[in-house]
Amino acid sequence: MALATRTDRRPSTARTVWGSTVGKKAVMAVSGLVMLLYLVVHMYGNLKIFFGPGTFDGYAHWLRTLGEPFFHYEWALWIIRTGLVAAVVAHGVCAYQLSRRDIRSRPVGYVHRRARSSYATRTMRWGGVILALFIVWHILDLTTGTVQRGFVPGHPYHNVVAAFHDWWNNVIYIAAMLALGLHIRHGFWSAAQTLGAGSATRDRVLKGTANVLALLLTAGFIAVPVGVMTGLVS
Repeated sequence: MALATRTDRRPSTARTVWGSTVGKKAVMAVSGLVMLLYLVVHMYGNLKIFFGPGTFDGYAHWLRTLGEPFFHYEWALWIIRTGLVAAVVAHGVCAYQLSRRDIRSRPVGYVHRRARSSYATRTMRWGGVILALFIVWHILDLTTGTVQRGFVPGHPYHNVVAAFHDWWNNVIYIAAMLALGLHIRHGFWSAAQTLGAGSATRDRVLKGTANVLALLLTAGFIAVPVGVMTGLVS
């Protein structure tokens, strides 16, 4: 009688981490912090528009020549874009899978729902959907010019001013930035807790930092369309 042999293989560490709830939350936290860092730099660059077309267009050109001559033209920019897309996809996939896992774990709704927790969860979920749709719109509007009338390749100052001369584009942009602020406000503190930075003594500082970051980023991004609407940028 032949003895059955088992050839079970242990799953890899990466697969184990990815399959666990804690692992997915960690991926969400790290990818969220990567995107937050990008947003801070992106907002800083956007505010250069208040110094005129020469400064703003010069900054946009510098981004494309970053790393030369070691990198060829736009290589560094595409590396940044690739990393950012990877962070966005990882963040979105983990958020979706965690949401589905949460729903499956409690098929019957709670009799008494915690209002604060429910509000934060709904804000993060719907805010994420709104921001995902906005990213697509933003790329088609100011990167490829697909949906913008009068788009001129290589002239970012002109394109930004032209885009925000349309009132409906301002509404879309400002609404998305408000959603971004709420997302950061809830997400930053949550990421700190996931990565073990939170504690009873640091919670107030972390929440205060989240509020300040959310306010500064929201105000900084909204300043551009407001500047165009008020004539400060023209």
